[in-house]
Amino acid sequence: MTIAVEKNPPVKLPNEPKITPQIVAEHGLAPDEYERLLKIMGREPTMVELGIFSAMWSEHCSYKSSKVWLKKLPTKAPWVIQGPGENAGVIDIGDGQAAIFKMESHNHPSYIEPYQGAATGVGGIMRDVFTMGARPVANLNALRFGDPSHPKTRHLVSGVVAGIGGYGNCMGIPTVGGETNFHAAYNGNILVNAMTVGIAPSDRIFYAAAAGVGNPLVYVGSKTGRDGIHGATMASTEFNEDSEEKRPTVQVGDPFVEKLLLEACLELMATDAIVAIQDMGAAGLTSSSFEMAAKGGLGVVVELDKVPMREAGMNPYELMLSESQERMLIVLKPGREDLARRIFEKWELDFAVIGHLTDSERMVLTWHGDVVGNIPIPPLVTEAPMYERPWTLTELPAAVDASKVPAPGNSIGDWNAALLKLMGCPDLASKAWIWHQYDHLIMGNTAIRPQDGDAALVRVPKGATGAGHKGLAMTSDCTPRYVQAHPETGGRQAVAEAWRNITATGATPLAVTDNMNFGNPQKPEIMGQFAGAILGMAEACRVLDFPVVSGNVSLYNETEGRPILPTPTIGAVGVIEDIGHAVGSRLTQAGLAIILVGETRGWLGQSLYLRELHGREDGAPPPVDLAVERRNGDFVRGQILADRAQACHDLSDGGLLVGLAEMCIAGGTGVTMKQPAGTGVPSHAFFYGEDQARYLVASGSGHDILEAARAAGVPAVLLGYSGGASLVVEGLVSLPLADIKKAHEDWLPAYMSAVE
Repeated sequence: MTIAVEKNPPVKLPNEPKITPQIVAEHGLAPDEYERLLKIMGREPTMVELGIFSAMWSEHCSYKSSKVWLKKLPTKAPWVIQGPGENAGVIDIGDGQAAIFKMESHNHPSYIEPYQGAATGVGGIMRDVFTMGARPVANLNALRFGDPSHPKTRHLVSGVVAGIGGYGNCMGIPTVGGETNFHAAYNGNILVNAMTVGIAPSDRIFYAAAAGVGNPLVYVGSKTGRDGIHGATMASTEFNEDSEEKRPTVQVGDPFVEKLLLEACLELMATDAIVAIQDMGAAGLTSSSFEMAAKGGLGVVVELDKVPMREAGMNPYELMLSESQERMLIVLKPGREDLARRIFEKWELDFAVIGHLTDSERMVLTWHGDVVGNIPIPPLVTEAPMYERPWTLTELPAAVDASKVPAPGNSIGDWNAALLKLMGCPDLASKAWIWHQYDHLIMGNTAIRPQDGDAALVRVPKGATGAGHKGLAMTSDCTPRYVQAHPETGGRQAVAEAWRNITATGATPLAVTDNMNFGNPQKPEIMGQFAGAILGMAEACRVLDFPVVSGNVSLYNETEGRPILPTPTIGAVGVIEDIGHAVGSRLTQAGLAIILVGETRGWLGQSLYLRELHGREDGAPPPVDLAVERRNGDFVRGQILADRAQACHDLSDGGLLVGLAEMCIAGGTGVTMKQPAGTGVPSHAFFYGEDQARYLVASGSGHDILEAARAAGVPAVLLGYSGGASLVVEGLVSLPLADIKKAHEDWLPAYMSAVE
């Protein structure tokens, strides 16, 4: 490798320790990685230089175990303005507008300190979006907790939910959707995945690539403290029995400061002052300054003694690695400093010129005039470790024979009890206790609320180029038990379910952000889970024209060698041109035909019926035929846009009967139905199987939909009609909606209010 000549070798600070193998290991660098560092530097690094390499080469920042696989994901489409590689993805949604969105994890911090871990996760993902020029319009989250009986679970649920609500509510951004699951595999390592969606003019997108030798480098926002130091490194290691001691690596957030920062940034963005802008997220000032310079092919001088500090005695190492929240780094055009300063001081935020750009392609750090760090920038990128780790394929398990799985019983009472048990189990029970703590209506544009539809829907004025409102649909989805059983099928299904959920509102799915949560990639079976999930996701994204535009990888989600369920969470966004055509899943009218679209084979492998009623987590997950997904989804969306559907619900966890019960209790209207003749599927498998590519459509034009389905070659069958105050399946189930609703809504409030 060719290294630029170092003109200013750094000085070591007083009391700076000698770098030992132990110190290198504490920084998360393997011995061969440290040897690579020495070749790049041509000398031993200072402590601040070691800290920079540690952060930039951490799994969290460099994606060294995942990069080779992520390249397999499709990322382009005519509507994609910016794919992976920036703070967030950007898609064209018409009318001169762009949607900017991303999902990120804050798993390890949320386990250690649930309130601040979750809160700063929300704050960080919002900064990723508004740093590109977007005003955030919605937040979502995907949460995975341990077994409800585990002694820490209730505490973690309480803290995480409060943190998400506290930060999002104070920012004035509605939290409109998400999902929450419980499983013992998350006992020692919960998952907190946060997603933000924003809107910006499509011709006013801001990027991070620095430009202009001599241009000033400006620090804005909060002062820098000692919180969050080594956060990126901590997020790149397994937990152990000492993990509680890592509490100081968790950042502390202030949503009121972030609100000021949002408004100040957007005000400055309305001028012509900004060349580049980057939020200080993982690795703080290190990653933001380094990435801006690297993307622009430039060098940077950072005068660390000019960084606003909130704690006395801070040193360069702490300043570069702090992950204090609510901070941004901006490259300004020359002469715009006073304009920018006035804006940020008006909003009562810190503003400091802390350096400038150079043509040296080096990061030079000074401290009261002395050079304390001098790192060549290109090799930190080009020579960064990238591993093709060994991986082993997860074999597809044998399918479960539905005829050998016991039915609920021979009486209506048995069937009633089975449905009530499923509707009240932790995964299916109402999460209203959670989303009632989130302000999901603020800004006044939430058109489909949590639990009223398969995807959230936010009203977007069409702007200067068009009248009326379109709808921005958004969802987060994953079924980890499917991924555990067969990663490729599970990855395929996660994308397909997100696509279905957006389709079920009438919106056209446009793009994906992902959050890849897995265990230790150095274990071949874990790396195989990651590889298999990526292959399944990539295939689904290609077939469904659903490109990946942003994302996040979170590895080492293990505690003392016990991994989480592999969880490739899919966040997705779509658009409906006229929000007046959109539908939710609430069944509010009597006399509607209830139509099942899609084929039912009664797939019970990995189903909640199998797990909750028979204590089994086995079998192959339901297969996903992507051509059928596309055909059925396009058909359903067409019927919604033709105003033939009054409600629509995709079928997933729990199968047909659970999906129908959810529609009934959400809208307060019952259904009387029966199993269609000639299905050849046992009743319990027909009603609880989790076959994919299926939708329930409630329609006042049932005959027209069935005729259209026949013409299109789409399987569709009439199940029954809406009406009354009970859910009735002839000969099997007869339950008042009040009983179903009670079972569905009681579990979580009772669990959270229980005394230990």
